[in-house]
Formats: sequence, C-alpha cells, structure tokens
Amino acid sequence: MSTAFIHGFVLAFGLILPLGVQNVFIFNQGASGKRWTRALPAVITASVCDTLLILLAVLGVSLIVLTLEWLKVILFIGGACFMVYMGWSIWKSAPSGRTEESSGLPAKKQVLFALSVSLLNPHAILDTVGVIGTSSLSYEGGGKAVFALAAILVSWLWFAGLALAGRLVGGLNGNGTLLKRINRISALVVWGMAAYLLFGLLGTSTF
Repeated sequence: MSTAFIHGFVLAFGLILPLGVQNVFIFNQGASGKRWTRALPAVITASVCDTLLILLAVLGVSLIVLTLEWLKVILFIGGACFMVYMGWSIWKSAPSGRTEESSGLPAKKQVLFALSVSLLNPHAILDTVGVIGTSSLSYEGGGKAVFALAAILVSWLWFAGLALAGRLVGGLNGNGTLLKRINRISALVVWGMAAYLLFGLLGTSTF
C-alpha cells in the first residue's frame, strides 16, 4: 500500500509541477485577491476537476479520448478558444490606477475558467489518461485505490498552496504595478498555450 501511495504521489506531483494554464490561473487568482479565500472557487473547482479526471483515468473510462480522433480535435479547438477568452479577461482585470485594488475574478468566472482550463486542456487530460491511467494498471483493488487517492491529494494540496503563494506575492504589491505585470504575463502565457494547442493540432492533423 505504501508503495502505491508514494508512486501515485510522486507521479502526480511531477505532472502538476510544470507551468501550465491551470497553475497560471490559480496563482493569478491568489495574487489578485485581497484575501487568500477569494481564490477558493478556482482552487476547489480545479481540484474537483482533477479528482474526476484521475478517477476516470484509473477506472479506464477516459481512454476513449485517446481512441477518438474527432473528439481530440474538438477538445483542442474548444480548449484554445476558452484560453483566448480567459487570457483577455485576465489582461483586462489588471489594476490601472495607483489606488485601485484588484479583487480577482468574480466567483462565477473563477468557476467557469477553472472548468475550462481543467476539462478543456488537452495536454492535462492526455497526461492524466496516458500517464496516471496507464501507471494505475500496475495495481489492483486496494492498491489502485491508494494510488488514485495519493494522486488526488497532490492536486488539492498543490492548488491550495499555489493560491497561497500567489497571495503572498500579491501582498508585496504597493501601487498596483506588480499585480498588473503578473496579470499581463499570465495572459500572455495563456495566449501562448492557446497558440501552442492550435499549432499542435495543425501539425498532427490527418485531414
């Protein structure tokens, strides 16, 4: 059991650590909010989405994503469109005045964007299905459950910690300049990833 837990924890941590749209968005909400709790809608939504994807991967249900080419095309295009819109919203949310304080996106927008970057992020889904799902085949019964639990735990801890780190960085902000730079860099990263998805789709298209 301990081997399965360590395996799941280390594997999930390695997958979630690199810079990605989810990470950029959660960090941005933590930095922009007046309090760490303002980012909770995004943190909880992203964590729940990751939990769902991990469970589907471990149970083998999400393997359909790897077998249906048309579904992957829709996923790539939809994900890119949401990322373009999300980048624009983050860019506009940057504070513009010395006395203006950013409070982050409203809860409804946080949930919507967290859903989009979690469920319409092809690389995150393919990593979850292809890596976590495949690795879980090494275990059965209780071992597989412990493996999945460890991977899920990483997501919840990571997103909560990322929002807290963002809040600490945002707390260093004095006149809004730092938050403006964070938001605009975040927007550029999101747009860059949207372009990467579209170029990747064109490069692998068989049509």
